[in-house]
Amino acid sequence: MTASSSWLQLTLTPGIGPVGFLKLIQAFGSAEAAAGARAAQTEKLIGREAAEALQNQAAAEAVSAAEAWAQGEGCHLITLLDDDYPPQLAESDTPPPLLFGRGRRELLSQPMLAVVGSRAATPQGKRNAEDFASALAAHGYTIVSGLASGIDAAAHQGALAHPASTIAVIGTGIDRVYPASNRQLAHRIAAEGLILSEFPLGMGPLAGHFPRRNRIIAGLARGCLVVEASTASGSLITARLAMESNRDVMAIPGSIHNAQARGCHRLIKDGARLAETVDDVLDEIGRLPSGIAPEPSAVAETASPLLAGMGWEPVLAESLAGTLGLTPGEVYAMLLELELSGQVASLPGGRFQRLAQP
Repeated sequence: MTASSSWLQLTLTPGIGPVGFLKLIQAFGSAEAAAGARAAQTEKLIGREAAEALQNQAAAEAVSAAEAWAQGEGCHLITLLDDDYPPQLAESDTPPPLLFGRGRRELLSQPMLAVVGSRAATPQGKRNAEDFASALAAHGYTIVSGLASGIDAAAHQGALAHPASTIAVIGTGIDRVYPASNRQLAHRIAAEGLILSEFPLGMGPLAGHFPRRNRIIAGLARGCLVVEASTASGSLITARLAMESNRDVMAIPGSIHNAQARGCHRLIKDGARLAETVDDVLDEIGRLPSGIAPEPSAVAETASPLLAGMGWEPVLAESLAGTLGLTPGEVYAMLLELELSGQVASLPGGRFQRLAQP
């Protein structure tokens, strides 16, 4: 089904929003009737300013732009009336009446899992996100995230390696990429996965858009895995929304000294399942009959006294030198070799951290 001009007019008129849209449909029975109503009739439902904007067709330019955009290859206007609109999202409190989609629309019918976390992720957090997302996509789950830096980007990248792929729900118009550093990733998702947005074309990254984006992420997925998050992370909003919608919520624990793990620890205290392995996640959300189990990794961690001495906490090279009875120069040389092999990451402040191998 193609979105009608009246449907687009209601969804793209400033000030109406998903709640106002549903009120208008319930009151007038159809988008056409609501779009043709007088401002005096709609004002009590959506307020004077929005009612006047609707009557004056303030969204006419945005409607024309959306209709033209939808003619492009791989571009979709997805409405609540469409057969492939995800039922779990339709049943949420405020489902978006219109979604702009670019890419593989068929992914909307796949089982989905949200993988979210901090923008300021640690190297280990990003590796965890990529590894978990890749393994879960190999089991048949389409990975949903928000195209942010850090955990989101890593989760998308991991899932793209498999047919189940990934869906990016963004907080801008679908013709914008934010952050710009993820432009190449966004283009790949548009080609191999799916990008979704409820915002008009050209809309920039306003702060209020991201909680709205998060509700879509939570609404699409049957569960939510938080990989790494501070107590102020927006990913906790997604997790809370998932909990309120009776979705399965899981969190990966981290070091008590890592500020980026404290949000996960809070979620676990509040009832989220502690997830140490992919099996923990699958035990919670269910295994799919068509899922393909990933082959065990053949990568073996190098036996190294330095790795053993590091433990799993960030540590200064000078401290390691004292612990191991080596000179700082010897330790730096060993750390460089381990960093090049992907077993150690350098952190701000001259610290280093051991990375778990996939």
